[in-house]
Amino acid sequence: MLRAAVAVVASAAGAAVASNAPARMSSAPDQRVLISLRGVTKVYGTGPTAFQALKGVDLDIVAGDFVAVMGPSGSGKSTTMNILGCLDVPSAGTFLFKGHRVEALDRDERALLRRKYLGFVFQGFNLLARTTALENVELPLLYRGDARKERHEAAMAALDKVGLAPWWDHTPAELSGGQQQRVAIARALVTNPDVLLADEPTGNLDSERSLEIMDLLTDLNRKTGITVLMVTHEGEMAAYANTIIHFKDGLVERIETGKRTAAVRA
Repeated sequence: MLRAAVAVVASAAGAAVASNAPARMSSAPDQRVLISLRGVTKVYGTGPTAFQALKGVDLDIVAGDFVAVMGPSGSGKSTTMNILGCLDVPSAGTFLFKGHRVEALDRDERALLRRKYLGFVFQGFNLLARTTALENVELPLLYRGDARKERHEAAMAALDKVGLAPWWDHTPAELSGGQQQRVAIARALVTNPDVLLADEPTGNLDSERSLEIMDLLTDLNRKTGITVLMVTHEGEMAAYANTIIHFKDGLVERIETGKRTAAVRA
């Protein structure tokens, strides 16, 4: 059942959404819709204490885009990212991933989809303190049951992508904050996901290290074509994205092109 669910998603890769869908809300050049939300709501609780976090979100994200999601606390941005990351489900509405209805999957099927297609980067790095950079990056492959040799090769390749191959045997305590976040990004990339979801990836870094991480994410997006979805409160970081989505009161308030992208195109 689980393999069948993932096979259905894979077979739908590149499929277009229904012809009556609203205009695409993305400024990336590749116009294959990867993710589509239609009328998505999310309600927490019941009765008079119920809280509606999302009030009918319509959104398309195309393959290969770099999307920044912004908004004040309580705007719905984190709830939306949890749904996009298959960590939560809508109360109502449709969530398509590669043309497949994710909201119809059960918990195990969503977990399999998440493991196969999504990579996660967190604000707090979440590295194991007593293990090397290589071992930290290997973890998703270890959980997947990959052989030791294949794990090592894939993890070294991922570390090389983020410029940390020479530091493969260093523990987190021996790395700077920026280097630790690079290890976390390598760990997210090691399974070759289609989508990288980054939750405040520069939140624990100083200005210089933050810009380095944003340059890295931009470079990975451009060179590999991976779709990047990033939550941030910082306008300077959001400017790196192709598309900036602003949330307010449980709805998409507006969508704009990142300032750096606009400058390049001009």
